[in-house]
Amino acid sequence: MNDSFETLVQQADLHSPAPETEPARQAFDLARARELVRARGLAAGRPLTARVETFGCQMNARDSEKIIGILRSAGFTDASSEDADFLVYNTCTVRDNADQRVFGRLGRAGHLKRNRPGMKIAVCGCMVQEQTNVEKIRKSYRFVDLIFGTHNLYRFPEYLCACLESEGMVIEIWDRADRIVEALPVARKYPFKSGVNISFGCNNFCSYCIVPYVRGRERSRAPRDILHECAQLAADGVVEIMLLGQNVNSYGRDLDTPCSFAELLEQVCRVEGLRRIRFMTPHPKDLSDDLIRVIAENEIIARHVHLPLQSGSDRILRRMNRRYTKEQYISLAEKIRARIPDVSITTDIIVGFPGETDADIDDTIDVVRRVGFDNAFTFIYSKRAGTPAAKMEDQVPEAEKNRLFNRVLTAVQETAHTRAGRLTGRVMEALAEEVNLKDSSLITCRLSNNMLVHVPGDPSMIGKMLPVRLDECRGFYFFGSVILDS
Repeated sequence: MNDSFETLVQQADLHSPAPETEPARQAFDLARARELVRARGLAAGRPLTARVETFGCQMNARDSEKIIGILRSAGFTDASSEDADFLVYNTCTVRDNADQRVFGRLGRAGHLKRNRPGMKIAVCGCMVQEQTNVEKIRKSYRFVDLIFGTHNLYRFPEYLCACLESEGMVIEIWDRADRIVEALPVARKYPFKSGVNISFGCNNFCSYCIVPYVRGRERSRAPRDILHECAQLAADGVVEIMLLGQNVNSYGRDLDTPCSFAELLEQVCRVEGLRRIRFMTPHPKDLSDDLIRVIAENEIIARHVHLPLQSGSDRILRRMNRRYTKEQYISLAEKIRARIPDVSITTDIIVGFPGETDADIDDTIDVVRRVGFDNAFTFIYSKRAGTPAAKMEDQVPEAEKNRLFNRVLTAVQETAHTRAGRLTGRVMEALAEEVNLKDSSLITCRLSNNMLVHVPGDPSMIGKMLPVRLDECRGFYFFGSVILDS
């Protein structure tokens, strides 16, 4: 936890009215929450447990770290399953099936609650920014105790108290964010790497995407706050950070003193102790020459640019409101490769968008082959209620979507395998991240270009940067070996 915030918590006078300013108000409520959790624990004769289940993107994962940090600071211990005293679902709503997964899990949570007196269940995140989902929870999942959205996450200590003190459902959904509050507790998943939010929200309004409606308009954090957080993380042993924003290229345009993403990135490179910097996600329409220059000139920045294509058809790109053309995208990818020869370019592709035909897919496959993506996350289009694309009349039948998807997937696999195979035999620096999930004798490491390589080793290697030889290419990953000092 930030030391200054913890000082505010310890100094809080619970016999006085709550402060009106932030973050003092949330510190006051966290102090109250500690008293409530302690009393409940004494009554139960054991420490109270909490569990946060996360759905969705890196932004949601970072939000969950904040929620977990607050719960731990309040006195909860981590539960190993959803059978916990305080259960939180931090939701995603990018696709309709994400909503359905949450509703399915909520149904099971209701059964757990019936057998666990005093259990509290909270639902937060993007899904509940849609009023229809809130109404569904209110009517069909009445055992839920707390619902709050993306814009007011910083007030979770306040809602936590309200939830612990009440037997009714607490609902707080805001249409927009009123501020960015710094210094709240964060519980990092990894001691050696961390995400760092640089902005929140999105102004792009792609016709298939619900994010601008549930995350709101773009709001940039002040550079000094970002740099301070990065320095604190580095001092705490973090060697790799990922700068997070819905569109990092737009960073800083809303600040009183504008600061471009390229300028911010250059400043982060100077933070002592960091070994690698990543960022997610840029938009092709406004990725600048200056940003390409900064990446090329700073070896600490990962040799990986994730550049969402979505479609290679100009007609479909217009319907998606992506604001670039096929040839503009290809030209940008070529510019990146020319300036940063060892870069890995990955992408997102949506297949089966309304009105899409084989001719449109031909264009997408042409981009795949001309750019030569190192990997592509290929999705079948899913109608998202509340977006313009969901109202388009020429929806593609599911069987046709699957056929078109297989065409694109085949092309992606061919180019990705060719790109990866060129690295065989090279020695590259890799960050050891975790014990391999399928073989405990292997350690899974991540290269600067974002590719995984599995090497023989033990848990003592985790968190270290290691020289690794890429011995055997398996398409999207490698088996390799650590090069020991002679």
